[in-house]
Amino acid sequence: MPAQTEWETKAANLLKAELKRQGVTYAQLVEKLDAIGISEKEANVANKLSRGKFSAAFMLACLESLGLEHMRI
Repeated sequence: MPAQTEWETKAANLLKAELKRQGVTYAQLVEKLDAIGISEKEANVANKLSRGKFSAAFMLACLESLGLEHMRI
């Protein structure tokens, strides 16, 4: 399996940091995503964040589900 690119690592770290900042677990993220109409399994979310391979749409859905309006990069 190819290593993560710098951008994949950065995207995954940004999302994981925001989850930690808000005290949200992967299980809670799955519930929040479900509330906005995105169906995911906890294992799939964990894998996406571990690999750093997910779409911009997935990241935006996660940020929306967390109620984030602004993010400092």
